[in-house]
Amino acid sequence: MTGTAPSRQTERLPASYDGIRRAAELLRHGGVVAFGTETVYGLGALSTSGKAVERIYTVKGRPSFNPLISHVATATQAFAEAAPDFPLRALAHQLADAFWPGPLTLVVPRAPTSRISKAVSAGLGSIALRVPQGRIVQELLALVGAPVAAPSANRSGAVSPSTARHVLDGLDGRIDAVLDSGPSGIGVESTIVDLSGERPRLLRPGGITREALEEICGPLESAAALPSSETPSPKAPGQLSSHYAPSLPVTLNVTDPATEQAVLAFGKTGEAGPANSADRLIWNLSESGDLAEAAARLYAGLRFLDTEGTRRGLKGIAVQPIPAEGLGEALNDRLKRAAAPRKAIPVS
Repeated sequence: MTGTAPSRQTERLPASYDGIRRAAELLRHGGVVAFGTETVYGLGALSTSGKAVERIYTVKGRPSFNPLISHVATATQAFAEAAPDFPLRALAHQLADAFWPGPLTLVVPRAPTSRISKAVSAGLGSIALRVPQGRIVQELLALVGAPVAAPSANRSGAVSPSTARHVLDGLDGRIDAVLDSGPSGIGVESTIVDLSGERPRLLRPGGITREALEEICGPLESAAALPSSETPSPKAPGQLSSHYAPSLPVTLNVTDPATEQAVLAFGKTGEAGPANSADRLIWNLSESGDLAEAAARLYAGLRFLDTEGTRRGLKGIAVQPIPAEGLGEALNDRLKRAAAPRKAIPVS
């Protein structure tokens, strides 16, 4: 794969019955369609078609060693793709009962009979599965009738999209359609838990908090970030050290931002001193310090500060400190990766 895609007419589909039916038709015939979920917009293609999945990698410029999540309409459909017997299968069912449909992805051993293409999981013996929440995405998946691979609908490594407009800003003319279901409610990607070994591991914090998971799982091990140049396959998406990144450099935990920096604020901006000046470019994730509101506004804020900051000739984005508990763990994870040194990612 070369990371390029031919120009095509991208259909804008409304979230009506006809729009959902058209999106499902395109997917069933090997198309690549962006659609909204409760987390972010996904770039979908049939998980059962290696050719369709290759289009995702090409459109995104995504390295083929970085696996994808397969989305299905029900837990029954998900577990049909998983191995019939593995050490943590009972726990997998407990987590599915508690959090599906919802922003949780489970990495499990794949069944020998699984329909999911090896291209989806980068040749690994495990697969990542999710049952997303929301009427529109649920209707879409039911009409498709097969697992749909769907990473975030943006160029690889860039800021994830939380609206259809964000998708078109990066992929218009490169994909078959975008199904516009309005802004994503949660705003950060799903939590990923690896159940393919002997003990559960948190691979990526997200819309389900560690605290909620540990009420069922007990203490979760955490996976270290992989360098962007790492060629062995990660177990799941979102593990590369540099990811979710705007074009302007990001600096974390800044309490006294420089005049040439835009500010990603959290809580009362007066705490940032100079960030409260009238001519400062600020996007406040949540003036009240609400982490759920901050998560929903994160990617829109990064995109705004990047675009407007570049237009104004600013040199970077300063991020105020954000608490690490609850959804703050996911926010800090995304911002840490956005601030990581950029490295060339090989695309095969």
